[in-house]
Amino acid sequence: MSAALVIHHFGSKDRLRAVCDDHVLAALTRRGRAAGAAGLQGLAGEYLADPEEYHLHVRYMARAVEDDSPAGAAFVTTMVDETEAILRAGIADGSMRPSSDVRALAVLSVLTSLATLTMPPSLARALGHERFGPEVLRRLALPTIEVYTHGLYTDDAVLEAAANALSADRRQED
Repeated sequence: MSAALVIHHFGSKDRLRAVCDDHVLAALTRRGRAAGAAGLQGLAGEYLADPEEYHLHVRYMARAVEDDSPAGAAFVTTMVDETEAILRAGIADGSMRPSSDVRALAVLSVLTSLATLTMPPSLARALGHERFGPEVLRRLALPTIEVYTHGLYTDDAVLEAAANALSADRRQED
């Protein structure tokens, strides 16, 4: 698109960027909200069935997150808010374990998800693939669910040690 057409239709390059940001943010959050807690499996299946459909939107938003643009910040905030709502609903209905800090757990979950958006080539190579795609996601799927379902540790010794250390830090601050 020529500079003259950008000015004619959008007024400025920044306004064109804002319109693109809004469009991509709306498309991605609409899909996520439509999936909801019960539909996350369907959303993942939809991506795996046709990753190219998501490719441009996901790459655009990954760049916005990396640039810390307003659209990237809005995307992350929306993801955290939606994830927190899913976690709270799961805790309320008994399908998820309670957390000491649901908001921080939502942030951690989003951080894990954003790694897939912002580091796909590195993740693919680490798993022995030339490029990121459905085969990498398939390989990551079960270990990810295992961590969320069963956790990593066989007992709560590490959790207790961390809680004790944090408690000691708080006492020293007071």
